[in-house]
Amino acid sequence: MRMITTKSLAVCVGIVLATGQALAGPKPDEIHRLSEDLTPMGSERAGNADGTIPEWTGGILEPPAGYSPGDHHPDPFADDQPLFRIDGSNYQQYADQLSEGQKAMLAQYADTYYMDVYPTRRSVSFPQRVYEYTARNGETAKLAAEGEGVVDAAEGFPFPFPENAYELMWNHKLKYKGIGGVRYNNQIAPTTNGDYSVTVIREELLGLYYKEGETSASIGNILLYFFQEVESPARLAGNILLVHETLNQVEQPRQAWIYNPGQRRVRRAPNVAYDNPGTASDGLRTNDMTDMFNGAMDRFDWTVVGKKEMYVPYNSYKAHAEGLGYDDFVRPGHLNPELFRYELHRVWVIEANLKEGMRHINPRRTFYLDEDSYQIVLTDHYDARGQLWRSSEGHAINYYDVPTYWSTIEAHYDLQSGRYVAQGFDNTGPVNTFNVELNPGQFTPQALRTRGRR
Repeated sequence: MRMITTKSLAVCVGIVLATGQALAGPKPDEIHRLSEDLTPMGSERAGNADGTIPEWTGGILEPPAGYSPGDHHPDPFADDQPLFRIDGSNYQQYADQLSEGQKAMLAQYADTYYMDVYPTRRSVSFPQRVYEYTARNGETAKLAAEGEGVVDAAEGFPFPFPENAYELMWNHKLKYKGIGGVRYNNQIAPTTNGDYSVTVIREELLGLYYKEGETSASIGNILLYFFQEVESPARLAGNILLVHETLNQVEQPRQAWIYNPGQRRVRRAPNVAYDNPGTASDGLRTNDMTDMFNGAMDRFDWTVVGKKEMYVPYNSYKAHAEGLGYDDFVRPGHLNPELFRYELHRVWVIEANLKEGMRHINPRRTFYLDEDSYQIVLTDHYDARGQLWRSSEGHAINYYDVPTYWSTIEAHYDLQSGRYVAQGFDNTGPVNTFNVELNPGQFTPQALRTRGRR
């Protein structure tokens, strides 16, 4: 692994590897760096030595001309052309800058799978308020409960000076996504020959952590509320999932309920977590693979490997484009690579290894977090034999109406079965809507009964 050796990173990684979590916590003496050598998020402001990664200069600061909230997000980099293509014939030349999952995909689908690499655009941006609260969090935020909680933080990234894997993963989990949102997280799980059906899934999210005036203390232990309803196919229509996501999942595990229209009743669903199968996924993704990772971290030991430059999915506006149909995406074994964009970025590499006495179908996973947004962009999943099993990609864009940098399509490739599941398709329907007026009263079990009987 070719590690980046800038002075700031060398010091940071040295602390992580030498002391683990011991020095984690507030860094009031470092706050000035968020307007100097670091971005307001805590990433390296400078580009790399050879100029292939540019300096961060604020990201996308305003939408393209003609955009209105509610529109699909036009590509601000539509004129960019690929610099080169990585495919089955040449991927070994770039092996040091690819994940194990990417290399496996390029080898297994050598004739059909490829990665078009474009100029690097550091497009990530967030509201000024998020930057201000990230700086405040840098002075106060701490891990709690062996890494399973965050205290004395609000609204921004909790750890702009991350020193261990827990702090990095919490930056991913607490990234600003607006206060309340509605989206269609439509999903496909094609067979090996490319036959598929579409599961239409409507979701609502209310993030209490992001509400003005709230803190990790004032919201109690509720991080966010999540509502999911399957609208089609008919055999699944009307199935509803309600989740109360807790900030400290050791103190209080995630609470979940399901409504089954056939039974017309609400039941607790304690298994909506960890490695239980995700909604209508044919067992191709687990619950904790949603948003590339979510939920409790207590079954694994987490280690920061370091930071490196890699070719990762980025600025995937072409895949987000309005009017594309599912046939444009679906290919046997993988999604259509013509629709995706890869760029060279610095990413944090984190290893998660199952603790002794714990169980999970993936005893080992490697996560790759974009340094500017902390969004997980790649994941390698291993089976109980230590063999690579699945490769996940988070194709993200800057939703510049918020702004935030978040996945538009997630793809989870099963290298052993030759199948995959992908979700997040909103090309032919309503686009993600942020900052919708929602309230906690809409996310109670009683409200679930009422909504399920409409």
